[in-house]
Parts: sequence; structure tokens; C-alpha cells
Amino acid sequence: MRFMTAGESHGRGLVAIVDGVPAGLRLDAATINHQLQRRQRGYGRGGRMDIERDQVEIRSGVRFGETIGSPLSLLIANRDWENWREAMAVAGEPASEPITIPRPGHADLAGALKYGRRDMRDVLERASARETAARVAAGAIARTMLERVGVEIWSRVLAIGEAQAPQDDRPWQQLRDAAEASDVGCADEAAAGAMRAQIDAAREAGDSVGGVFEVAAHGVPPGLGSYAQWDLRLDGRLAQAVMSIPAIKGVEIGLGFAAARARGSQVHDTFVPGPGPGGAMRPTNRAGGIEGGVTNGQPVVIRAAMKPIPTLTKPLASVDLATGKPAPAHAERSDVCAVPAARVVGEAMVALVLADAVTEKFGRDTIIEIERNLAAYLQSIGAETAG
Repeated sequence: MRFMTAGESHGRGLVAIVDGVPAGLRLDAATINHQLQRRQRGYGRGGRMDIERDQVEIRSGVRFGETIGSPLSLLIANRDWENWREAMAVAGEPASEPITIPRPGHADLAGALKYGRRDMRDVLERASARETAARVAAGAIARTMLERVGVEIWSRVLAIGEAQAPQDDRPWQQLRDAAEASDVGCADEAAAGAMRAQIDAAREAGDSVGGVFEVAAHGVPPGLGSYAQWDLRLDGRLAQAVMSIPAIKGVEIGLGFAAARARGSQVHDTFVPGPGPGGAMRPTNRAGGIEGGVTNGQPVVIRAAMKPIPTLTKPLASVDLATGKPAPAHAERSDVCAVPAARVVGEAMVALVLADAVTEKFGRDTIIEIERNLAAYLQSIGAETAG
């Protein structure tokens, strides 16, 4: 399963093409729209969310509510396009002044140098995190397929700025529900209040704030991915996918960086006899569900660190490339904090990688084939369920 996206932030809309979706999967626009709406929520979002009401139009690959094995094409219209028709026109002459002052922390200058563009709007329109709406739409298809084979993906925010959620040992279903009910995506209400305070303080200062979110996938069967080649290792594929989300600067799986500060006896998951795959089970999940690039039957757990959004209402220092003189950075509409929204994008990227790995191992043509092959595999390794 693979996907591509196209479209600019203020263009007509965003497009996603998803290939490799098995036939026979029940799918409708409402399922995708639910995920798009989740992405638009969250404390700290900016004015763009007051304009857009993302809705998907499925243009191919589905007939009478069921996938047919051909590529799916999805369109998400940009409502703000009406205000940008002239500035973002496909034909004609430029109708607005070029942007020549790059924003620190954005792709503006690097992209302009790479593609030889004088007007940095040609860069920022595609580099914008608005593109992630198309990823979430594609991810909704992947997670629909994963749900058919017993895999559930959820996420929570662990930190925003200096506010951090404490260790929480409640069952994961309770954590999932609490995080989903929170406007900052945090399962701990006291920590959520501290996170809102961090966002409010940054807003008042004309600044922005980042944080950390965690994505977990439960019910993942063992044996996805491979150690045979570097690019088949599933942890590497997941890390690349999550790192590709705009503003993500760090990714860890399981204990992650904490493992580097501990001894081996405190890091590795021991085995005990039990009903797990192969007749062994792990009392802990410090590896985050992946060993040697292969899923081991435990929940897959990934965390990502998001930097503060670089566009500030009090702009950082920059240079006008047209004159060579110092100037405040160009300003665009932006969020104060997008960590709660980024966790939803993280879910989508994890779903897309896991769905690809599932079809890689258990079949690509029909969902019935995948279910049949998975059931036979689990029986062969002595596991009644995937996780």
C-alpha cells in the first residue's frame, strides 16, 4: 500500500492517491471525514481552522461503498481558495508581490535555493503542514483496513512545552478515551491544564510552543517487517514516516533515548512461559513492539518530538533577499501549538506503514484473502489473536 499527495495550501485543494488497497473493504466518506475533523481540533490552533471544514470526495476506487482493488483518489477542497484565486492562479501573470523574506525554521530559503524560485510563496505553499490533511485522509483508509484484522491505533500528547503528563498505568482503552476527550489530546486532566497554560503564555508572548506525542498500535501481529535488508526493517520505516511530518525533529520507539541511559538488564524484555506466540510471553514492552526490525506481537509504541511552529506573531529576524537588508520574517497565518493535531497525523502515518506491512505479508488483493492468511499464520505460530 502506497500513497502520494498533491496540492498547495491555498490552491484549489489537496489530492491523495492511495494504491494497493485490497478489494472488498467497506469504506465511505464519513469514515475519512471523521479523521479529518479530528485533525482540525485542538487547543492552540490558528485562524485557518475557522475557515476550513475539511470534507473528502472519493473520486475513484470505490463502488457502492466497497473498494474494488484499483487506486483510490481523494479530493479535499480548500474553502480558502476563494480568497486566493488570483494569487494562486494556474495561468496568467503574478497578482501579488513576491515573498522575498524567508522565515527562520521553515523551508522558505532552502526550497527557494533548491528550485530556483524568486517568490518564496512557491515553496511555502507546498511545504505547509496543510498537506497533512491529505495524509490523514489516506491514513483513514489504512486504519479501516487494519481494523478489519484487529489492529487499533490511538495516540496521546505527553508534553507541551514544559508541561508533562505523569506516568499513567491505566488500561490503554481508558487512556485512549481520556485523550480523545481532551482538547490538548492529553489523558491526564491536571497535565492538560498545565499544557493549556503553556499555550496561553506562548500566545500572549507572540511565540509558539512544541511538545511530544505518542502513537500506539494494539493487536499488531508478530512477523511484520524484516531484518533481511536495511530498508525492510519496520522500525526504520515507521521512524521515517513519522519524521516526515512537518516540524517533527525526533522519533523514538519503545524506551527510545532512555534506553541509552540504562543498563541492559533494565532495557530488554525478558521471556516467561505463557500463551504468547511460540509459547513465550513478555511481561514488559520496553522494545515498543519491535525487535530486529520485526514486530514481536506486543503493542507498537512510537513517540515524536515536535518543535515549536516557526511562524510567530512577533516575527524573528531575517533578511530581505531582494535588497540584502535586515527585515522581520514574513508572516503567515499559523497555530500557536499544533501538537494535538500532529498526533492525528502521526496515527495516519503509522497506519499507512502498518497497513503496507500487513499486505506485504498476508496478501494485497482482497481483504478476505488477508484475513484468511492471517488466521492461518496465527494458528501456525500458536497465537489465537494478533496481539
